[in-house]
Amino acid sequence: MAVRALGGFLVLLSVIAICEAASVFQPITDAHRSAALELFKPTDGSFGSLEEAYGALRSFEILGIDKKPDISSATCDSVLETLGSSSSSPKDLFHALRVNGILKCNVKEDAFESVVSRLKAAISSASSLLEFYYSIGSLELIKGQSSNVNVLLSDADGIFRSIKALSQSDGRWRYSSNNPESSTYAAGLALKTLAGVVSLASSEIDQSLIGTLKNDITKLFDSVEKYDDGAFYFEEKVVEAYEHHGPLATTSSVVRGFTAFADVTFGNIKVKVSTVLGSNGPPLTVKLVRASSSGSKDSSVIESQELKFDKESASHSLDLPKSVDVGRYAFVFEVVLHDSEHEKVYATGGQTQVPVFITGIIKVDNAEIVVLDSDLGSVESQKNYNSFCAFDIVEILRLDLAGENVVSLSANHRQKLRLYFQLTTPLGQVFKAHQLIETLVWLQAFLKLRHESKVEHIFVVGNSGKKFEILLDFLGLVEKFYYLSGSYDIQLTVGDAVMENSFLKAIGQIELDLPEAPEKAPRPPLQPVDPYSRYGPKAEISHIFRAPDKRPPKELSLAFLGLTFVPLLGFFIGLLRLGVNFKNFPSSAVPTTFAILFHVGIAAVLLLYVLFWLKLDLFTTLKVLGFLGAFLLFVGHRILSHLASTSNKLKSA
Repeated sequence: MAVRALGGFLVLLSVIAICEAASVFQPITDAHRSAALELFKPTDGSFGSLEEAYGALRSFEILGIDKKPDISSATCDSVLETLGSSSSSPKDLFHALRVNGILKCNVKEDAFESVVSRLKAAISSASSLLEFYYSIGSLELIKGQSSNVNVLLSDADGIFRSIKALSQSDGRWRYSSNNPESSTYAAGLALKTLAGVVSLASSEIDQSLIGTLKNDITKLFDSVEKYDDGAFYFEEKVVEAYEHHGPLATTSSVVRGFTAFADVTFGNIKVKVSTVLGSNGPPLTVKLVRASSSGSKDSSVIESQELKFDKESASHSLDLPKSVDVGRYAFVFEVVLHDSEHEKVYATGGQTQVPVFITGIIKVDNAEIVVLDSDLGSVESQKNYNSFCAFDIVEILRLDLAGENVVSLSANHRQKLRLYFQLTTPLGQVFKAHQLIETLVWLQAFLKLRHESKVEHIFVVGNSGKKFEILLDFLGLVEKFYYLSGSYDIQLTVGDAVMENSFLKAIGQIELDLPEAPEKAPRPPLQPVDPYSRYGPKAEISHIFRAPDKRPPKELSLAFLGLTFVPLLGFFIGLLRLGVNFKNFPSSAVPTTFAILFHVGIAAVLLLYVLFWLKLDLFTTLKVLGFLGAFLLFVGHRILSHLASTSNKLKSA
């Protein structure tokens, strides 16, 4: 088995574990992004360490979060400080360079050169696996971030041997020569580090060292374990190791190490398939088995197709054939083995079944509505809906269910109503009713007749597989219709999960002439009252007053109006007869003003009486009269006081 294929195999192991854990893969949603933003919250624009900053930045990058916290300034300052400090450990430099790979901080070339010299010195004096891991990993990061710095290792063979010396006979690794415990997780770190040594070597490494490492990889497969559902994983055996890691972290470490080693080496590694799968089998590929599912228990495999893998996006894709029509399907994912030598195919692991709805525009054809007049034929002939020999066509109308046409029909209780239409898929096939075994969703069509009194009747339109048809015999439905004659609105509803153009359409009206209801016939149910109607606007109350009394002729009213002016005329005549003069009218300015105001007030009171007679009510008149009375009392008192004073002066004189 090729090393590169083996690395790909281990990636598939982790994929199988994930697929078995969740039967249906759910894509990344805004909920995941919100959870990441809530989990990775910086304090004062930065995180506690560069390791935490890298975890947050990498998570934001993978999840595709655009509006992430602005930590570039503070984090880049920490990166520059770490890279410029001579006391920074290889681990600190490793995390600083990983962060720099994302943020692209302004690191100068002389800073990289200083870091490289310190890392090479650390490699020369390293005595533990982690020191090699962080130092070699940092050099690989610098290699990808700067092309002007020499990161190649002149003594790659010696470094390779030093790391290899920490390996154990069972394929595991020790963290240091002072720690006798071996670790599967450390094996992944060691393989990743050795892959870095190979990529940074200034000359070719001794192939005997590579061959020895391949034997160690073969032995490591003896520790592969298997869950009951068929998923494979690597387990950390030593609980009291340097750091205990669970199955997922351990498997991830081994997969990363193997894939990195596969990228820089060539050759074959002999691994017993029984050690991995428990049966004979060749290299792994991923295939998609697509099976249809209908109302029956049988499901047929339509097509098996291999998924396409995009290395850049690290995702699989599937191009559906053009022959796939709308409907309900089940996508069955499984991992299969290809034996190119014997041309055999084996299945391994469990299957993941995902229900899929392929939607499209469904065309409605040959729609018609017919009023039939039945004869006295046999019962069997009347039951045959597909034949018109037992009926006389009274009225037939073509329907355009995709348009806006509305039909108007009339029928009596001795006649029948027939509705007929077909559904066609985008590929021109008859659209049949399917049911997915896991769901209860059916293609349904309903015909509703709604009386003008709001009494509704709903009927299911039958489906024969090729067409939809319903025949309403009004003679047998008179009780269901409560013997209600009059206008009925006709409404058709057709819907399905795969129909993009499901519709609820008003077809038109039908005027039904039903017989009178017998004495003991059922009465239509009371229609429910909308509880919110009590809070809505009420009907307008229009009050009609009693008819007005008969009034006298207009001429008589005008004559009476003229008579009302007679007293006023007599008043002026009386003034002339009494010899009224203006000799006693005051001559000085102030008394004259009060005299004029007094007479104006008198005139205002007379005018108020006229307005009261014509327009004003009693309350308004009394209010105005109160103000005028007070005004007259004041000015009248002043003018009468002046007259009395003048009279006294004349008498004394």
